[in-house]
Amino acid sequence: MMKYLVVIGVIWAVYYFFIKKQPISQNSYKKNNKKDNANDMVECETCGTYVEISEAIISNGKYYCSKECVR
Repeated sequence: MMKYLVVIGVIWAVYYFFIKKQPISQNSYKKNNKKDNANDMVECETCGTYVEISEAIISNGKYYCSKECVR
């Protein structure tokens, strides 16, 4: 009987430490991909040029490529 409990304990430990931890690494993968959203492109409301969100100028909830287009 004791042998069965040890085998079940070893199987549970292997499952817990190797299989159950995989979703955690998948969640960290998703978090790292959120950083890539800064590289998404948006269209300038005035001239239609595409510019990265990190470089765009936001005015009244709209994206612009330069100060000239904001005017």
